[in-house]
Amino acid sequence: MKVYFLGTGTSQGIPIIGSDHEVCKSTEPKDKRLRVSVWISWNDYSYVIDCGPDFRQQMLASNCKKVDGILFTHEHADHTAGLDDIRPFNFKQGAIPIYAHKRVLTNIEKRFDYIFETVNRYPGAPSVEKHEIKNNTPISIGNKIAVPINVMHGDLQVFGFRIDDFAYLTDVKTVEEVEISKLKNLKVLVVNALRIEPHKTHFNLQEALDFIALLKPEKAYLTHISHMLGFHEVVQKQLPSNVFLAYDNLEITI
Repeated sequence: MKVYFLGTGTSQGIPIIGSDHEVCKSTEPKDKRLRVSVWISWNDYSYVIDCGPDFRQQMLASNCKKVDGILFTHEHADHTAGLDDIRPFNFKQGAIPIYAHKRVLTNIEKRFDYIFETVNRYPGAPSVEKHEIKNNTPISIGNKIAVPINVMHGDLQVFGFRIDDFAYLTDVKTVEEVEISKLKNLKVLVVNALRIEPHKTHFNLQEALDFIALLKPEKAYLTHISHMLGFHEVVQKQLPSNVFLAYDNLEITI
């Protein structure tokens, strides 16, 4: 299974519009981050987790030619705002399955109402097939099983996903013990680390490292990174030997 990091930035991306912060001015490619998303592929299957406002740019950069489905972690715009840009895949493949919590599906229907219009539907509108994800109920994607991991983003419920020995968690602040038990014996864990300072709704760096130490995956990659974490190369040198800062267009094989 291959995991391609389409974007590793927080909701504003890096650089932030109009910012004079030193990280935003960096010329190092690894310091430039689109909104967070991953593309997971194996055999002839191809799935994306989250579909943010940089989706078109990410699909072009990654040379992704097929999307068998989109798994949504939650409804925030940096994870959903690119849904209209699935249209080229629709033209080749037909309707794209989307998987999300019932609350998230309702939110998407409201924000992208024209997608779900049944009367006088615009012929070029995107086309999706809705699939509700329920807590403690694995879903089938391709010939694999995705296990939803229920976590909290402040007061908001968010789904992470475990597929085989890989787990992807973003926008996490707290995780209950019952969900932690679903994350044992991982080869690769991807988890958010927003910045050095504490944050109300996201792991900061130390919280992410403590979580990794608790789970003990073979390798861990940090994502959903803001400019306030610091320069990529500087932070990477300070991390444990099995922990890596993810960066846009990084591809790993599991």
